[in-house]
Amino acid sequence: MTTAPCHTAPPAQESAAHRVLAVLAQHRMATSAQLKEMLGMNRSALSRLLSRLHRQDLIAFITLPRAARARAWFLQPDGVRATRDWPELRGRPPYPVTSATAASLRTAHTLTAVRTHLAFARDARERGDEHGPLDWTPEVSHQLPDAERLISDALLHYTLHEAGDRRVQLRAFVEVDRATMTAERLASKLIEYARFHTYTPVPVGRRSMQQAPATGPAWQRWYPVFPRVLFVLTGAGPTALANRTASLRAMAAEHPLVASMARRVPLGAAVLEDLEAHGPRAAVWQPLDGRTAPCSWTDL
Repeated sequence: MTTAPCHTAPPAQESAAHRVLAVLAQHRMATSAQLKEMLGMNRSALSRLLSRLHRQDLIAFITLPRAARARAWFLQPDGVRATRDWPELRGRPPYPVTSATAASLRTAHTLTAVRTHLAFARDARERGDEHGPLDWTPEVSHQLPDAERLISDALLHYTLHEAGDRRVQLRAFVEVDRATMTAERLASKLIEYARFHTYTPVPVGRRSMQQAPATGPAWQRWYPVFPRVLFVLTGAGPTALANRTASLRAMAAEHPLVASMARRVPLGAAVLEDLEAHGPRAAVWQPLDGRTAPCSWTDL
């Protein structure tokens, strides 16, 4: 499994260049506007810094089509090597974007995932919660039976600040759907999560669970409770997105393994534009467990 522990933003005393490189290492790619929001930097200061890092061959950019010539930045190979052993980035999945060709092929999905992270980060700031740039880990991978793997678009760490100085740490697997696959294929992702929810590996040298001591499900190695599963939908009209949510609900109701998980694990779907307009803790999430009233992601 490749995942990173929960991190907040790098300490303030670290240089602005360090923070830019760390964020690009974590998120793979981000536009200038997204970096400005994540890091809280002045636009002109950020522009000068990006230009300097570009001249040093640590980062590069592609120009986005139909976006007023906005730039999307990513690490060059020297930038990847420079950040590889930084403590705040240890354990993150090693899937860097290091060429303009690779960046252009992954731009739409990667930048949509960053938009999703920023919706949570913006809401956290407004509510006094914690969710920083390094609390969002893209492409987290877990082993499934039969040598298959579950790859989540992101793992979210979020800390709620409640009354009486009570802190509640939440985790969620996030699937970002741009309506580029069929609704049936999207819904089948729930089966992968249900398989991971029940997967108990057989120890090396044992041929069956009957011969093996009880070790518990594999997910307990990394999580105190199984993370929520959140589907963030975009890229289509309201009717199409509603149909995709209906497909997810049908899978949660009709597939025995998924239905069993839905009784134990919070599952929900929301439209990205609703998250950006109202915040993820607004009642914009559709539960997938049979309830019909929309709610906050924390109330799924």
